[in-house]
Amino acid sequence: MFRAPRITRYTLEAVLDIACHGQERPVQSKDITERHGIPRRYLEQVMQELVRAGLLQGIRGPRGGYRLARHPAEITVGDIARVIGRISDGVEADETRRSGPPIACPTIDPLLEDIRRTIDARLDAVTIASLCGMADAPAAETPAPTTGT
Repeated sequence: MFRAPRITRYTLEAVLDIACHGQERPVQSKDITERHGIPRRYLEQVMQELVRAGLLQGIRGPRGGYRLARHPAEITVGDIARVIGRISDGVEADETRRSGPPIACPTIDPLLEDIRRTIDARLDAVTIASLCGMADAPAAETPAPTTGT
């Protein structure tokens, strides 16, 4: 079973939060930390990487924070995964190991490469805009709480 590393989940939650809350003003990392319980040490490091990659825009100052650098429909989960370099780690072919059993190179390595390409293609098909749409759907369908008297 494929399991995304924790930093991948944190990063996707943070970018989705910025997409959902960053329309009026930049989203501060302390707000993301409070809403999602993401440790700040992960968050700041990853946010800076996303800024350097051109996916986020960092805004300095007391009212600063982060905004998406592009429209949410132009940013894919694959873009984010490549920046943090963690999604495919568990399924990438080990390029340094070539002295193992001769059956591995022609059989297992191509299988793992195919899995990596499949995952990459799927991640490239999902945009931040589509995730925002999915985040809104459950909230709209949830009935309002009733008060008991």
